[in-house]
Amino acid sequence: MNQTLRADAGGIVRQAIGAVLPDAAVRRALADFRPDGKVLLVAAGKAAWQMARAALEAVGRVDGGVVLTKYGHVKGPLPGVTCLEAGHPVPDQNSFDGTRAVLELTAGLTRADTVLFLLSGGGSALFELPLIPPDQLQDITRQLLACGADIVEINTIRKRLSAVKGGRFALHCAPARVFSIVLSDILGDPLDMIASGPACPDPSTSAQAQAIARRRGLRLSPEAWACLARETPKTLDNVETRITGSVRALCRAAAAACEARGYRPVLLTDRLDCEAREAGRFLAAMAGTHAGSGRKLAFLAGGETVVHLTGQGLGGRNQEIALAAAPGLAGLDAAVFSVGSDGTDGPTDAAGGYADGDTLAALTAAGWDPAAALAGNDAYHALKAVDGLLVTGPTGTNVNDVSVLLIGG
Repeated sequence: MNQTLRADAGGIVRQAIGAVLPDAAVRRALADFRPDGKVLLVAAGKAAWQMARAALEAVGRVDGGVVLTKYGHVKGPLPGVTCLEAGHPVPDQNSFDGTRAVLELTAGLTRADTVLFLLSGGGSALFELPLIPPDQLQDITRQLLACGADIVEINTIRKRLSAVKGGRFALHCAPARVFSIVLSDILGDPLDMIASGPACPDPSTSAQAQAIARRRGLRLSPEAWACLARETPKTLDNVETRITGSVRALCRAAAAACEARGYRPVLLTDRLDCEAREAGRFLAAMAGTHAGSGRKLAFLAGGETVVHLTGQGLGGRNQEIALAAAPGLAGLDAAVFSVGSDGTDGPTDAAGGYADGDTLAALTAAGWDPAAALAGNDAYHALKAVDGLLVTGPTGTNVNDVSVLLIGG
């Protein structure tokens, strides 16, 4: 393993993620927050605890609250707030129970009251109360993930199967004011798609949802089809929203971290949206062109790739990017690494993966064939065998992924 490139990769990851933690952004969004009556805090998503802590520091106190986040993401108690953990990416009973607790907290409010709603990626699974039996919702979520549906398609379907998505939560809180602070994890920051838009009017139509279900070959019950046929709220007059972060900020921070280490950064895109393994192969092909130029270069791509499940292995999209890059990097003074800003990549304890010019030989020596591992969706175990996992733990933020190609010079 190229220890210099590996050390640089770790430093870039730490610096980039540290720069997009939501604390300062949440405090800025609340600088002119002047509520009249009761204030209730609701935070949902993988960055919910971090956002709630920052909000409490800014506001001082609330009249009650619920934080609903992923398992392992609560970092301690918060005053006046109940912190709950639930399932992601597939909602579970704790997701449903936590959402009921939120709806009970925010029931019967008046026009003088305010719901401080802190939303981050992962909210689609964590903040959920289905309109169909939970086992059906879980099965539909698994079908969407397995068929490679993108986040827009997934949320267009899920918001119609939910009592809180697609603007329905804001409707539930009315006539109270909903002051929403959003940490974006979707390309282009579409409010209706971030966590399926619980406090945002839904511009998508039932016809679009039904078309996605047919195109993806989803197996749905008659009651699920009936939910897809119902329209969601198209206007909401009780919501004010502030967006506090996005993948663009993550890319800028990663580029600055590369530059600080002597690399000339080039941002390829902050809207990466393709097969994970194809992104990895493309970055390795870039390495083949630029390695040996005598210049230290860094090519960056932010966004969110997809993985089609064809095997029973363990991994995530960022790990697949790194593993797919390994053959093309063989023998080069170059490395590819990719991480999820939330610190979790797929159902694993890794944030992403790393590969360099020595990785292919190390995999072969350990008995791993990269192509076979990718076919089995087992990037996690393959990279673990060669110290190719990047592990950060839960970070407290969630603004998509960043993939980086480093050229050693």
